[in-house]
Amino acid sequence: MKKIFTHWTVAFVTLFTLIWIGLQDPQIKEILRLKSFDLLFQSQDKIISNDIVIVTIDEKAIEVNGQWPWDRTVMANTIIKLRQQGAGVIVMPILFSEQDRMGGDEFFSQTLNGNFVVVAQTGSHQTSQNGYPRGVAKIGNPLDWLFEWPGMVGPIPQIGDNAAGVGTTNTAPEVDGVVRRMPLLMKIGNDVYPNIAIEVIRVAVGDPSYQVKSGDAGIIAMRVPGFATINTDANARIWLTWNKSYPEISLADLDTKEISLEGKTIVIGMKAEGLGGVIATPTGAQYDYVVLASTLQTVVDGTNIERVDISFLAELVTAFLVGALIIILTRYTAYWLVGLIMIGFSAGAVYGTYYFFTNKLMLVDATWILVTILFVGLHSIFNRFILEFQLKQQIRKQFETYLDPRQVAILQKDPSKLKLGGERREMSFLFMDIVGFTPISEYYKNNNNPEGLVEVINDYLNRMSKIVLDNGGTIDKYMGDCIMAFWNAPLDNPNHAEMAVKTAIECAEETEKLKQEFKEKGLPEINIGSGVNTGTCIVGNMGSDTRFDYSVIGDAVNLAARLESATRNYKDENGKVLPTLYSSYTMEQLYNTKSVEVDKIKVKGKSESVTIYKPLIERK
Repeated sequence: MKKIFTHWTVAFVTLFTLIWIGLQDPQIKEILRLKSFDLLFQSQDKIISNDIVIVTIDEKAIEVNGQWPWDRTVMANTIIKLRQQGAGVIVMPILFSEQDRMGGDEFFSQTLNGNFVVVAQTGSHQTSQNGYPRGVAKIGNPLDWLFEWPGMVGPIPQIGDNAAGVGTTNTAPEVDGVVRRMPLLMKIGNDVYPNIAIEVIRVAVGDPSYQVKSGDAGIIAMRVPGFATINTDANARIWLTWNKSYPEISLADLDTKEISLEGKTIVIGMKAEGLGGVIATPTGAQYDYVVLASTLQTVVDGTNIERVDISFLAELVTAFLVGALIIILTRYTAYWLVGLIMIGFSAGAVYGTYYFFTNKLMLVDATWILVTILFVGLHSIFNRFILEFQLKQQIRKQFETYLDPRQVAILQKDPSKLKLGGERREMSFLFMDIVGFTPISEYYKNNNNPEGLVEVINDYLNRMSKIVLDNGGTIDKYMGDCIMAFWNAPLDNPNHAEMAVKTAIECAEETEKLKQEFKEKGLPEINIGSGVNTGTCIVGNMGSDTRFDYSVIGDAVNLAARLESATRNYKDENGKVLPTLYSSYTMEQLYNTKSVEVDKIKVKGKSESVTIYKPLIERK
């Protein structure tokens, strides 16, 4: 029981340690969680967006229009051309924070007016504030939860005042530097600044402000009046979707384009070498304008992917329950089945995350569940292996000296056949002793050869023990020249009575061989007496916690010992000591051995007489 307790203790310590680490939510756990979310995003099939077209300022456009920065007249003409081709809102994530050296600001600002153009501003670590905040109707106190920047760099007033909207381009990378979420709002002091993507929605709807709802745990949602509510996390961020690709056309090819711009939101992106910014995303490195397009597309589609607050606790509870179940199953189930169960649990966790993502738009983290399955499962299997190895070694050490090696191998293969602690069983018992041992002992004493006596005894015990073991018996103990053995434990033996009597007969035959050898050596004659009885007793590990033996106790054992002593009182027709006596309880279970009644005797501890028998065999 101590080893089982240790197994359970160590396994559950491992499990509780993993759960405790999970509760601390270390950075490595966060990274694993985010990487698992990346796999979900990558599993989505890409489809072409019907809402957004990207116009790139690429190498070809630079070749046509000259070195960047261009005269803003070029940008003004681009806006005019796009509007003529039916474009909707035009997004220019370009920071016009300085005046045009070529004097194109006047024409550019006039062109902006009334053409639904949204330009960029960006949060800065500088304390200057020349940005364009936007009015927000607040429910609760959302300001405490918004990302904050010391300053804001916006467009020059001539451009910012004429643009339909001004929005931030700041991203919010995760701990591994990958952008998965985008803040829709940020603040400087008490002023709120919208993301450029959500500013596009406001411009398209035609509302001057936003509404933000917050609670004790942070921001809950925001909306543009006239547009659907957008659920966010506590910091006003949304998870971006990456299942859309966006048609691209070079700014230089607008006159010869094959892509319809009618009613499309146009994102102008910097793609030329040295101009375009690259951002790490779940689907790999993307230009910053692609991230902007993905933010806008996520809002337009209303694909509010959520990571609900209860997910964290639910995942850890699931990890604990699965881990505990694996520990229990490992204790009582075959290794291969435990492996299949671990694979099944892992597959279920992976499928669950995929199901919730695709059907419920929920991000569920399976990584810690998988980590728990792996570590707890392997640890439990290892613990069980060590436990079984130790048990096998204990069985081998305990039984190899008095059990047939074949039986020891069976016990090692299946230790469950050995019930520790004691059990009630019907068994057969054999007590065997040398009759007339005193003359032999005196012979070696008189010849000053005690070693010779030991040699003789060992030879005798080896021969008799081999016969016991060959017949499936278990040697309980040696008491001088006496051997105690039993059958039907620890392994089942339905013919235990037959095998016990057979052993006694074969030992008597082997003794006859010893007689001849003794005669040739001039030693005194040797005889044996064997008593066999069958009955119910208690068998198991007897002793203390520190020292025990596999043995038997019960009245049936005592009767066998009494019958062994009684052999000295009976002679055969040749006047020789009867080598074998057994009780009526044994005789009743013999099928192949004929018996002859010898006597009815009363033995110590028995109130009734016991009928005793001998096997009907010819003595050589």
